[in-house]
Amino acid sequence: MLLNSLVMHLNISVAILVVAISISTSNGSCNQLDRDSLSLFNLSISATPPLNWSLSADCCSWEGVGCDGSSRVTTLWLPSRGLVGTMSPSVINLTTLSRLNLSRNALSGPLPDGFFASLTTLQLIDLSLNRLSGGAFSASENLPNTTTTFNLSCNSFHGTIKSSFLDKALKLQAFDVSNNSFSGSLPSFVCTSSPSIKRLDFSNNQFSEQIPPGFEQCSELLSLRAGFNILSGQIPHDIYSLSTMQELYLPRNKLSGAINPSIASLINLKILNLCGNELTGAISQDIGRLSSLEHLHLHMNRLNGTLPTSITSCTSLITLNLRLNSLQGELSSYDFSRLVHLKSVDLGNNLFRGTLPESLFSCQKLTAIRLASNYLTGQILPSLVSLPSLSFLSLSHNSLTNITAAFTILRDCKKLTTLTLSKNFKGETLPSDGDVSLVGLDNLRVLALGACGFSGSFPFWLSKLPNLEVIDLSFNFLTGTIPGWVGSFQELFYLDVSNNKLSGNFPIELATMQRLAFQQSSHQIDSSYLELPVFVTPDNVSSHQYKIYHQLTSLPTALYLGNNSLNGAIPNAISQLKFILALDLSGNHFSGEIPGAMSNLTNLERLDLSRNHFSGQIPSSLQNLHFLSFFSVADNNLEGPIPTGGQFDTFPPSSFQGNPELCGRILNISCSAAAPTNNSPLAKGTGKKKVIVLVLAICSSIFTISLLIYCFLDKWWRRMDQKQGLDQTTSIDIEARSTAESLVTIFPNNSNNKIDTLSMSEILEATEDFSESNIIGTGGFGLVYKAVLENGTKLAIKRLSGDTCLVEREFQAELEVLSTSQHENLVSLKGYCFHDGYRLLIYPLMENGSLDYWLHEKPGGAVSLSWPRRLKIMVGAGSGVAYMHEKCIVHRDVKSSNILLDHNLEAHVADFGLARLILPYRTHVTTEVVGTLGYIPPEYGGSWVATRRGDVYSFGVVMVEVVTGKRPFSVMNREGEREVVKWVMEMRREGRVEAGEVFDAAIREGGFDGEMRRVVEIACLCLNHNDMERPTMNQVVDWLKDVGRSSSHHCIAR
Repeated sequence: MLLNSLVMHLNISVAILVVAISISTSNGSCNQLDRDSLSLFNLSISATPPLNWSLSADCCSWEGVGCDGSSRVTTLWLPSRGLVGTMSPSVINLTTLSRLNLSRNALSGPLPDGFFASLTTLQLIDLSLNRLSGGAFSASENLPNTTTTFNLSCNSFHGTIKSSFLDKALKLQAFDVSNNSFSGSLPSFVCTSSPSIKRLDFSNNQFSEQIPPGFEQCSELLSLRAGFNILSGQIPHDIYSLSTMQELYLPRNKLSGAINPSIASLINLKILNLCGNELTGAISQDIGRLSSLEHLHLHMNRLNGTLPTSITSCTSLITLNLRLNSLQGELSSYDFSRLVHLKSVDLGNNLFRGTLPESLFSCQKLTAIRLASNYLTGQILPSLVSLPSLSFLSLSHNSLTNITAAFTILRDCKKLTTLTLSKNFKGETLPSDGDVSLVGLDNLRVLALGACGFSGSFPFWLSKLPNLEVIDLSFNFLTGTIPGWVGSFQELFYLDVSNNKLSGNFPIELATMQRLAFQQSSHQIDSSYLELPVFVTPDNVSSHQYKIYHQLTSLPTALYLGNNSLNGAIPNAISQLKFILALDLSGNHFSGEIPGAMSNLTNLERLDLSRNHFSGQIPSSLQNLHFLSFFSVADNNLEGPIPTGGQFDTFPPSSFQGNPELCGRILNISCSAAAPTNNSPLAKGTGKKKVIVLVLAICSSIFTISLLIYCFLDKWWRRMDQKQGLDQTTSIDIEARSTAESLVTIFPNNSNNKIDTLSMSEILEATEDFSESNIIGTGGFGLVYKAVLENGTKLAIKRLSGDTCLVEREFQAELEVLSTSQHENLVSLKGYCFHDGYRLLIYPLMENGSLDYWLHEKPGGAVSLSWPRRLKIMVGAGSGVAYMHEKCIVHRDVKSSNILLDHNLEAHVADFGLARLILPYRTHVTTEVVGTLGYIPPEYGGSWVATRRGDVYSFGVVMVEVVTGKRPFSVMNREGEREVVKWVMEMRREGRVEAGEVFDAAIREGGFDGEMRRVVEIACLCLNHNDMERPTMNQVVDWLKDVGRSSSHHCIAR
C-alpha cells in the first residue's frame, strides 16, 4: 500500500509539473470553440470560491486551463476545487485535451455520451473521488491510444468493462477503477492491449467468477489489486510469471485451492495479501525465495501443513500474519533470528506445537507477538526480556507451565501494555505477594489470566500495578473474598472474576471504582495492535454465553462477578457506578431485594441477576434503564408483576423463568389480587380490620368488573362505528383479524415489492413463530426478526410490544410517517399488520447489516469500508435525515446502528420507532425516551424535547465515529474516558487532528487526510453545544458533498 501510494504521488507530481509548464508557456487568445465549451462546462457546475473564468477573454489564462502553441486547450486541471454539479456535454468539444484532472470534487451523474470517442488525445484522465455514476464504458467507444493514466476510482460507476474499450490503449501505465460497483469478470484483457502497464487496481467492486488468464502479458506490472470482490477459483498460474510485481493484493474474496509454489518467481514482491479467502494446502518452501517481501498476510484461510522453514529467509519481513489457519510444526525448530526487521508476528489460532521459539526473541524490533490458541508447551523463556520495544504479548490458550517463573521474566519487560496468558498453567497456584509477582510493570494496562485453573486467593500484588485497566481472572479456583482495594484502581474499567470460588459480600469499595463512577482520562494503547485478538472463550462455555473479544476497543466498562459463592444483599451504593455498561452477578447466593437504586445505572446495557436468592418485587424504577439490551432475573424467589414499558417489553420470557410468584403479560400469567397470608400484617390484625379489608376488596372487585364491562362495550361500539363509517379502501384497519390467514396490508407505493399479498400464517412460518434464533436486532418498542418467505423474499419484521395505549400511539405515528415518507436513503415500510395482539411493521431486509456492525463488529469490516465508501455512506444517511426534516419529522435516535447498508453498501436510515410527525402549529415533540447513549445532545439532559437540531448533533457524533473508527463511548481513548467526541475536541485543540492522530488506522494510509480533516470540521459544527448555532441537515449534506475543498468552517473550541 505504501509503495502504491508513493507511485501514485510521483505520477501526480510529474503531471502537475507538466501542467504548470504548459500553462505558463501558453500565449495568445484561446480557440473560440474551446472557450465556449469551457463556459458551458462552468455553467453546469458550481465552485466555492467561483472559478471566475469570464474575467478574461483568453481562456488559456483561466484557472486550471492550459493551452498549446496553437492556443488550443490541452489541459483542464481542477482537483480538490469543490466542484459540484454534472459534467456538461460541452466538454467533448475540447478535442485537443490531453490532461483532464477533476478528482476530489463532488461531480455527479454520468459521463457525457461520446466522452472517450471525442477526446481522442487524452493522456491523463483522473475523475476519482467524485460521485459520478452510470455505465462508464460504452461498447462503441475506445480509450484513446494516447492515454497513460486512467483513474475513475471512488465513484458509483457500474456495469462491465468491455475488451473493446481498451483495444487501442497501447500506452496505458495505470488503470484504477477501485471503489465502484463494476461487475463481471476481471478485465485481464487490459494486458493484451497495454503490455507495459504498471499498476492495476480493481479492488472494492463486485467482480466475480474466476480470475481469467492473460495477466502474464503485463510484463512490467508492479501492482495488481483486486481485493474485496467476489472472485473465486484458483489464482491463475500466469500471474506468478510477473517477476516485476511488487504488490499482489487479493484479500476478502472466495479464492480457493493451494498457493502455487511458482509464487516464488515474484522475486520483487514486497506486499502479499491473500487473507480472508478459502485457500487450502501447504505453504511452499519456495516462499523463502521472496527476499524482498515486507508484509505477508495469509490469515483467515484454510492453509495446513507445516510452516516452511524457508520463511526465515524472507529477511525483509516487517509483518507476518498467518493466524486462523491449520498450520503445524515445532516452532522452536525455526530460526527466526534472521528476521531483523520484524515488528509484528501473529501465528495464533493454528496447530503449532513444541516450546516457544527462542530465536524469535532475538528479533529486536518486535513490538507485538501473538501465538495464542496453539499447542505450545514448556515455559516462557528468559530471552523474552531482550525485546526492548515489546508492548503486546498474547500466549493464551496453550499449555505453558510455571507461572512463577513466567512472572520472574515478564516483570523485566518494562514496556508491556498488554499481557494475555489465559488458558495456560493448568492447576498451578497463582503466586501470592510473598512470591514472585509482576510488580514493576508500570505500563501494563491489560492483564488476562483467565481459565488457567489457578488456586489460591486474590493476589495482593495486583494492587501494585497502578495503571491496570483490564483484569481477567475468570474461570479459576480462587477462594476467599474480593479485597476492597480492588475498588481503589484509578484506571480499572473491566474486572472479570467470574467462575471462581470467591465468597463473602459484595465489596462496598467496588461501588467507588473511579472509571465506573466518574468520567476520567484514559491511556491510549498503541492502535496498531488493536486488531490482534485479545481474549478467548473458555472450553466449557459456549460463545453466546461468554463474549469473545476480537479487539481491545470492544471491551465494555464491566463487572463480571458471576458464578461464585458471594452472598448478602447488594448495597445501595452500587448506584454510584453510573458509567458501567455490563453488570453480571449471576450464579451466586445474593439475597434480599433487588435495590431500586440500580435504576441510577443509566448507562447499563447488560444486567444479569439470575440464579441467586433475590426476593420481593422487581423494582419498577428499572424501567428507567433505557439502554438495557440484556436483562435476566431467572431462578430467584421474586414475586409480583413484571414491570412493563421501555426495554422491559423487549425481553424474552426466559429472562423471568424460575420465579413461580412472578406474573405479567410476558409470562401469560395474570396478576390477580392475591389473598393475604397468615403471616401478613392483615392476618395479624383485628377482626374489624379484616372485615373492612374484605368489604373493600369486594367493592374493588365489583368496580373492576364494571369497568371491564364498560371498556368492552365501548370498544365494541367503536368497532361498529368504524365498520359503518370508514372507507375500507383507504383507512388503516386496526381491528384484529380472526384467523391466521388474515392478510397483511402491503403498501402499493413500494416499487420494489416482490409480494402482492401476505398472510399472518406466512409471517409466522417465515419467522418460525417469532423464534429467538431469528432475532436480528431491537428497535423502538420491540424486537426485529428476520423472515424468509417461500419465494425467497427476505423481510425484517418489527414486532412491537408494550403498554397498549402507548404502543397504539407509537404504532399509528410510525404508519403515518413511514407510509408517506419514501426516499432512497430511508428504509421503506412495506406494510403492517394487527393480528391477535401482534403489531407488526414490515420492512425490506438490509443484507449488509448496520454501519455499527461494519465499523466495530464485522471481522475486516473497518478495512472493507474505505474512506470513499464511508463518505458515500455519510452523504446517503445525511440525505435521508435531511429529507425527514423537510417533512417535519424528527428521528430522535440517529446512530450508526440505525444506518443500514444494502447489498451495494448504500445507506438507509432505519428505526422510526421513536419518530414523531411535527405539525405546522407545533415546534417540538415531547417524548418518553430520547436517543441512545453517546449520541444524545447535551440539551436533552435538561428537558425531554426532541428537535431537528438534536438530530444534527447525533449525526455529528456518527461522523466522528466514521472518521475515528471508535464507538461514541470507546473505553480505550486517551482522553475523556469513553467519550470520543470530547477526545476528538481535545485533540483538535492541541492541533493533533491535522497530524491525523484521530483517524481510523484502517483508512489512515489511504491518502485522504485532507478530506477526513474536513469531515471532522463539519462534525464540530454539528456538535456545537449551542443548538441554535448548529447547521441544518441540508447544509451538512451539501458540505459533505463538497468535502474535497479545503475547510472554510471552524469549530468553536470548548
